[in-house]
Amino acid sequence: MPRARRDGTPPQPPNRHKLTDLFVKHQKPRARAFMVWDTIQRGFALSVQPTGHKAYKVVYSHQGRVRWFHLGDVHAIGLSDARKLANRVIFQVAEGKDPQAERKATRSAPTFADLAVRYVEEYARKNNRSWRQADVLVRRHLVPSWGSRPATGIAKADVKTMMARIKAPVLANQTLAAASAIFSWAVREEVGGVKVNPCSHVQRNEVRSRERVLSNSEIALFWDAFSNAGLAGTALKLILLLGQRPGEVAHMRSEHIMDGWWDLPGKPVPELGWPGTKNSQTHRAWLPKPVQMLVRELKDGCNGFLLAGPRGGAISGLDLVMRAICAELGVREKVTPHDLRRTHGTRITALGFGRDAMNRIQNHKDGGIGSVYDRHRYAAENQKIMEAVAVNIVAVAEGSPSSGDIVAVAERR
Repeated sequence: MPRARRDGTPPQPPNRHKLTDLFVKHQKPRARAFMVWDTIQRGFALSVQPTGHKAYKVVYSHQGRVRWFHLGDVHAIGLSDARKLANRVIFQVAEGKDPQAERKATRSAPTFADLAVRYVEEYARKNNRSWRQADVLVRRHLVPSWGSRPATGIAKADVKTMMARIKAPVLANQTLAAASAIFSWAVREEVGGVKVNPCSHVQRNEVRSRERVLSNSEIALFWDAFSNAGLAGTALKLILLLGQRPGEVAHMRSEHIMDGWWDLPGKPVPELGWPGTKNSQTHRAWLPKPVQMLVRELKDGCNGFLLAGPRGGAISGLDLVMRAICAELGVREKVTPHDLRRTHGTRITALGFGRDAMNRIQNHKDGGIGSVYDRHRYAAENQKIMEAVAVNIVAVAEGSPSSGDIVAVAERR
């Protein structure tokens, strides 16, 4: 039997009617709010307020407590869709769930943008040397579409949609890896209620292994372009002349240069903003004469990053600069900063110095402890090799006829 109202007025029998679009449209407001219960879907009702506002509701009981689940304003959701949603809610209740409580929990959960920020501040800055690159990918390709959504609401279908939206296969793979790192951290640290990583088992794009090496004519072409690209162009020249990793060259500091040598600490030095080497192995690179000329200009008045960006931190965006240069030069097969490092390594072997020398100079980890003790023993040889390679590259870049002689001499070694 219906209970009396709180104000003491007699209870009214449930107002039941088959809800139709025409019926909903013709319902007029009354002095009191009232409900019209649908005779088709159990628990589904139309709520009409004295103001004239109409909305669809689902009312159910969970553990003895009445729950009101708001489906939507009648102007925002159609009757047929509202009835389907109501059926879904009632089905979840039958499974023992509490849809209203889950909705409240979801609303209080952090958004993906919140989760991405926490990941950077609490983990990536301290443990991931390449966090900046991943953060750029997240902010550019994920935050615009996922940022305002609850992190727990991102599903595998959303990840697949993102992979299809990013046309460049390698870029899509990198973005997937960045997203996966965020969710894996959240699951591991129990952050934001994230229980699963939606990126798990999502198929990566198949990509060809890059073997891009600049030819002599391309070296001359890009060298001229670098000369007109400001500080970024200087950074790209240094990568080509030194053969070190682009991220390490970008973080080159004046404190690490002494007596013609550039010392690269293997471990991060947070107070200097030095990220450490990729393989965490301390390394020494000789600065050949063409590089010393560039470094001398950069060190003038500098006490910190030689290649400092506008805000004083290490320069960034070298990939974008290379992309713009390729477009300007009309180069179809794009060139990346890492291809400059590969070109340098290829010059080492082309000049007859051997693969061991290339691995040693470019700090490829061989896994043996002998490399630690041999680091200084090969200093004189490394210096000789670095000078020969740099002179050869500059000669090729400037169109000097002596560049061919250098190759010939090296081949007779």
